[in-house]
Amino acid sequence: MGIMNKVDAFGGYGMPSLFVSTDELEKNLELPGLVVVDVRPKLEFATGHIFGAVQTEWRDFSDPDSDIKGLLNPQMSCLEEKLSALGIGNENRVVVYTDPFDSWGSEGRIYWMLSYLGHQNVQVLDGGWVKWKREGRKTEMGFARPTSAVFKSSVRPELIVLKDEMKNLINSRVEGACLESHAVIDARSPKEYNGAMGPGIPRGGHVPSAINIPWDRFFNEDASIKSHEDLQGIFREHNLTDDQEIICYCTGGVRSAWLLTVLQFAGYMKVRNYTGSWWEWSRDSSLPIET
Repeated sequence: MGIMNKVDAFGGYGMPSLFVSTDELEKNLELPGLVVVDVRPKLEFATGHIFGAVQTEWRDFSDPDSDIKGLLNPQMSCLEEKLSALGIGNENRVVVYTDPFDSWGSEGRIYWMLSYLGHQNVQVLDGGWVKWKREGRKTEMGFARPTSAVFKSSVRPELIVLKDEMKNLINSRVEGACLESHAVIDARSPKEYNGAMGPGIPRGGHVPSAINIPWDRFFNEDASIKSHEDLQGIFREHNLTDDQEIICYCTGGVRSAWLLTVLQFAGYMKVRNYTGSWWEWSRDSSLPIET
């Protein structure tokens, strides 16, 4: 991944952070090859965004033929075309941002997707639009006119879980298999975890043996991410270890992608995203649930 032992996003050397500060980004906005990606809705983007940013949303990359919108478009060529049209090439440096308090983790979803597709240099803006705007940094209005690039995917299957693999893992747990090497985390709210149902959800509850760590536990007051020590404290509360394989899910693979991002930042590198998540799991009556 682009966060480990590589040239960092702004030309320095060493081990860059997964998160980039507002100060560092503003100093480097004019840097050649940098693409800043705003993943808020188009109307919000048009009324103000970081200078030079382009706009997209996670739904733009969903499978158009599925009701389960967390699933990525299976046509790699379509994903490549969309990313290329945004000006994202394989050699570009990408910084993703949104309003962290109102995003449902969408910046993490785009970070995860680009990483899954093999992009080597992706970061998330720490504090996002909330912190950038509060600090009075450089913005502009209107719609973006990105310069096209060329992106070719190189899929990293270790970052994703599909339904059949998830089913086999959970069935093994239900049958009493000892699987301390794995942990399943539900990134939804406690109410959802305990059975509350939203639109399009036929069954409430959670995946058996999953633990609940809500996606919005990780922010400071200014929308920045908590420290490594604070994050590790949260995860240690749930007995997570950095040698486990951790699978994250939510409703549609968005909040869970944000949880994956935070876990990686905290040092947990064997983390995978179940993109179908509860939209998919709850619709299959053969799959077990707990409430």
